[in-house]
Amino acid sequence: MAEIDDQRLHEIEARMHRDDPRFAHALGAGKPCRPSEYRHTRAWLLLAVALVVLGTGTALAHGLLIAAGLVLAGVAGELFDPERAVRRHRNRPPRS
Repeated sequence: MAEIDDQRLHEIEARMHRDDPRFAHALGAGKPCRPSEYRHTRAWLLLAVALVVLGTGTALAHGLLIAAGLVLAGVAGELFDPERAVRRHRNRPPRS
């Protein structure tokens, strides 16, 4: 391989390790796991809890439970976004 190709491969490897170190380590060990974009276990659990809370609030006609269920559903929806880590680090306020 040409030196330019080796350099590109090393850049790709470094970027992959920086973006998702768990996936990069597992791939290097020969036991690949799902990339972080496809790991949504916490989001699904939170969405299930949100739906239970929302359903309970609707059945009991309790406004606070309905509001809590809607907020939890919104948080769960935000966890499904694959670009949330990029946006979180993009516009940080300066530290004092």
